Amino acid sequence: MHTHVKHLPAAERRAATVESVVELAAEQNPSNITTSAIAKRMGLTQGALFRHFHNKDAILQAVMEWVTRRLLSRIDKAAEQAPSHLAALEAMFMAHVKFVVKHPGVPRILFGELQRAEQTAPKRIVQTLIRCYGERLAQQIEEGKACGELDAVLDTDAAVILFIGTIQGLVMQSLLSGDINRIRLDAPRVYAIYQQGISRRVS
Repeated sequence: MHTHVKHLPAAERRAATVESVVELAAEQNPSNITTSAIAKRMGLTQGALFRHFHNKDAILQAVMEWVTRRLLSRIDKAAEQAPSHLAALEAMFMAHVKFVVKHPGVPRILFGELQRAEQTAPKRIVQTLIRCYGERLAQQIEEGKACGELDAVLDTDAAVILFIGTIQGLVMQSLLSGDINRIRLDAPRVYAIYQQGISRRVS
């Protein structure tokens, strides 16, 4: 896949490095991925790899930046195309699920970074991703409450936590089962229960 990586411009080679890490993380424990393995996957020497990244943390930082851009872009696009705030929340949920199915190495990397005790640049990016994601959800929820789609007394912060936590739980179970595609079947049923909890009560 990366046969001609050595001939790519610097920006494209950096992007190819990120892609290689995401692929490797889908196949093995991300913490065990070495710069040697990354270089081998790309058909490069470690020396060539280090011309673009000075160490593994720098590579992980680039990966986290890529994940942040891609995931937020996907959920933004999904929300923009939805006809209502309630529909936007469902679209964001399903867009996230599809992203995980397409890139199963991503949640492995995210969980690994969040487990690190020290504060690293990649970990800070993950924390920023979750914060930005939460802000988008909170906006949809607040606007949904204002227009009467969602329960007016809904606890927005708790709804955001549950939304993200539900996806994390689905991802974790699919990883434990060894079948990432399980999330495709479980997500719609699980989201239906979440939606019942946040929707406007009809008396």
